[in-house]
Amino acid sequence: MSEPSTSSTVVQPTGPVDHDVDLLIVGAGPSGLYAAYYAGFRALSVAVVDSLTEPGGQLAALYPEKVIYDVGGIPSILGRELAADLFKQAQTYDPIILLGHSAGELTRLDDGTLQVATNTGLLIRAKAILVTAGIGIFTPRPLPAGQQYEGRGLRYFVPDPNALRGKRVLVVGGGDSAVDYALMLEQVAASVTVCHRRNEFRAHEASVQQLRESSMRIMTPYQVSSVEGDGRIEVVEVTDHDTGASERLDVDELVAALGFVAELGPLANWGMELRHRHIAVDTTMATSVPRIFAAGDITDYPGKVKLISVGLGEAATAVNNAAVVIDPSKKLFPGHSSDPGKQPT
Repeated sequence: MSEPSTSSTVVQPTGPVDHDVDLLIVGAGPSGLYAAYYAGFRALSVAVVDSLTEPGGQLAALYPEKVIYDVGGIPSILGRELAADLFKQAQTYDPIILLGHSAGELTRLDDGTLQVATNTGLLIRAKAILVTAGIGIFTPRPLPAGQQYEGRGLRYFVPDPNALRGKRVLVVGGGDSAVDYALMLEQVAASVTVCHRRNEFRAHEASVQQLRESSMRIMTPYQVSSVEGDGRIEVVEVTDHDTGASERLDVDELVAALGFVAELGPLANWGMELRHRHIAVDTTMATSVPRIFAAGDITDYPGKVKLISVGLGEAATAVNNAAVVIDPSKKLFPGHSSDPGKQPT
């Protein structure tokens, strides 16, 4: 670990803030949601921010139908189900959940507290911060044609397949997300067509085999050339990459699964020691900046293993150590949740 950074600006608290809490959690993926629960268990007031509009992070956005096998005590569970359970658990102690908000500029106040401005203009003041941002801010690669139909038939995530029940769906892409979405939607949609600009798919071999054996129409090497509709998507034109031949498809919903761009964004300017786009932490999950902790896939330390189960443990470690920093009278070990008097009211 490097010496603590003093790069954040120190100023007097001025003006009102939108939320004043003990702990600000940046990221509503599995580690962040579990941290929200555990911080409530430690009697800390909590706010959680995430740039995505749905909780669950990558688990819900990219892998909703993936079966998770390596979480202790749960033999198997779908990604979206695990995300939903973690979100329900996170709400046990009524944290403030701010979805669709990205953490931006960090300011250190002269009383030691931290203030974060979001991209939406909110000001959040906290005695400590826990960064559980996974791979950072990840945004979908836009579909070159038809961006004007975002929210009107064009989507990049499918957290709930029932939202497309009975629809004529076109899935564009050739990676794991595209193939997983297609296989998931085949069960509920009126029809599913998969369009990929290459002949070969990049998804897991078994999933691609399942796709090829399905009833879905597979169009390769095709790409979307235009999108039409009166208010909502109605027709999508796709063009053969090799021959130039085009075909018009009647479409209700267009799922663009073209991959994502991930970056730390404003977090990179918070003064934390970074290692290959990850945040360096010590055994307490503390970063090089006082009062800022990190947990989950975004962290780096010797022997780091990227598993959901590891991230959940790191979240508990981070919260307990943050609790002592926030209130030195607290004990590091809080006791077990099964102890009398520890249950939520």
